[in-house]
Amino acid sequence: MHRSASRLTRVLACAAVPVILTVAGCSSDSGGKASGSDGKKSDSSASSKPNAKKTPTLEKVAFTTLPEPCKAVQSKTIDTLVPEAKDKNGSATKSNDLSSRASCSWNGLDEDGLKGSQYHWLSISLVRYDSHATLGSGNKRAEDQYNKQVETAKKVDGAHDVKVEQAGGIGDQGTSVVYGVKKDVDFFNTTVVVRDKNVVITLDYNGAAYEGAAAPDQGKLLQDAIAAAKETAASVEAAGTGQPAPNQPAPGQGAPQGGAPQSPAPSQSAQESKSPEPSKSAEQ
Repeated sequence: MHRSASRLTRVLACAAVPVILTVAGCSSDSGGKASGSDGKKSDSSASSKPNAKKTPTLEKVAFTTLPEPCKAVQSKTIDTLVPEAKDKNGSATKSNDLSSRASCSWNGLDEDGLKGSQYHWLSISLVRYDSHATLGSGNKRAEDQYNKQVETAKKVDGAHDVKVEQAGGIGDQGTSVVYGVKKDVDFFNTTVVVRDKNVVITLDYNGAAYEGAAAPDQGKLLQDAIAAAKETAASVEAAGTGQPAPNQPAPGQGAPQGGAPQSPAPSQSAQESKSPEPSKSAEQ
């Protein structure tokens, strides 16, 4: 009986060993999981948020405003290009934003008795472009518009004998387009398109002869148009620096903002004739 009890004690002791190992094993697994949970530093570094995308920097434009279009050229220039101008102060086209888009025009009929009459018309259009995140830099947008304006000038309805030349020495890019348009008389036209940084200048100048007067000299028209374009570019530069151009009148003596230009009407033939429309500047 004593021997049986002693044997039973040994069996129970051996049976308890796996239980202890099992508990130890579980304790070891638990410790492993705990150590794994301690590795949150590596997990947090992997799940850290990526850096936010940087907004591209817009190119700063050279010109942030425009000169008054009717003051872009000197009064003596108007006297030369448009003798007997109907309004020497010019007629400005209405604009919602004169710092970005402005234009002015002059017209006049110079009568010389039996020698006939000479009609002249001058138009200056200014368009300024800002840099835009999706549309591009102001310079690039102006360059695109410059190219469009040149193509428009080359394709005027009814134009003949079209001649296109580079107009050097004005801004960053310059092109002149000379052509004729036949109406009741021949109109001789010159368009000068200039890009200066982020501003596009489109200058249209034409002339016609009535009642037996000699036809305008196309070479002289081109020469005068380029001179006026250079003067306009100088005004753009002056406005960009915040300084008045030498040809600007004193403050308070500006030309009134009027409506669309009207053709002079001293004779029936002049009344029936209309100068060709200038190239239209449209901001893209």
